[in-house]
Amino acid sequence: MEPIAIYDAAATARLLDFSTLLDALATAAQDHDAGRIHAPVRTGVPLKGNGVMLSMPASADDIAIHKLVSVCPANTALGMPTIFGAVTVCNGATGQPEFILDGPTVTGRRTAALSMLGVRVFHPGAPRAFLVIGTGQQARFHAEAIGQLYPAATLYVKGRTETSDAALRAHLAQSGVHATPARGAVPEEVDVVIAATTSKTPVYDASAREDRLVIGVGAFTPDAAEIAPETVRASRVFVDDLAAAREEAGDLLQAGVDWANVRTIGSAVAEGAKHDGAPVLFKTVGSGAWDLAACRVARDVR
Repeated sequence: MEPIAIYDAAATARLLDFSTLLDALATAAQDHDAGRIHAPVRTGVPLKGNGVMLSMPASADDIAIHKLVSVCPANTALGMPTIFGAVTVCNGATGQPEFILDGPTVTGRRTAALSMLGVRVFHPGAPRAFLVIGTGQQARFHAEAIGQLYPAATLYVKGRTETSDAALRAHLAQSGVHATPARGAVPEEVDVVIAATTSKTPVYDASAREDRLVIGVGAFTPDAAEIAPETVRASRVFVDDLAAAREEAGDLLQAGVDWANVRTIGSAVAEGAKHDGAPVLFKTVGSGAWDLAACRVARDVR
C-alpha cells in the first residue's frame, strides 16, 4: 500500500476553493437531510483548562471521514493556535485510508463556506456590507470567504479590543482583503452579520430586521450564546443540523425556540427558498457531514 498523503494547512487550503465548497455543501445538506450521509452528533471529552477534544465521523456511499480536533481557548494566552486536528479520508466502500487533511483548515473553510451558502439561500440579493464579529480563526476564514465571493461588499470587523481588530485587519490585508473597523453600533448599511466568537454572552443584540441576515457560527455549547434571545425569537430560524442544534445551539436553547418551527438549510436548498420579508437567523453548530463535503472537494481536485 502506498504511503498516505498528508496535506498541511496551506496545501489543504489550496484544495478547498470557497466557490466549489458552496456547491458541495448545498448537495451535502440535502444528502444529510435525506439520510444519504450518516453523521452522528459529535462527541467530546474535556481537556485541561476548559478545552475539549471533539470526534466527528461521517460516511456516504463514496467516502468516509473522521475529524478529530481539539479546541483550547486558553491557548491564546500562550501564543498558540486554539484549534489542532486532522481529518482522515477513507474509501467509502473499503474503509481504506486515502489521505489526511489539516483539521483546522477544513473546519474553517467549510464553516465559512456554509455561512456563504446561507447568504446565497437566505439573502434577497448581493449583500452591500458584512459585519464579522470576532477576530479569531473563524472570523479570519469568514472574512477571506467574503473577500473572494463578495469583493464589492464593504467588510466591517469588530473585536473586543482595537488591538485585536488591528491584528485581524493586518492579517487580511496580506491576502488582499480590506476590512474596516466597526466602532459602537452596527453600521446601518450592514445587511449580513456573522458572529464568530466563543462568547458565553450575546455579542449581537440589535432588533431583528427584514433586511439583515444574522448568522451565528461561534457558539456550539448549550451555555454559550452570541445572539440575544430577543433577536432569536423575532426571527425565522434555520440551522445546519437539527439534531446537533437541539443539543448544542445555546443561542436557540436559551431563547426557548419552538423547535417545530426550526428548519434546516438542506430543506431550504431543496425547496429553493425565496426571501419573503421575514427576518432570518441562520445558526450553525457544525457536523461531520460538512467535513465530508469538503473532503469530496479535496478528493476531486488533489
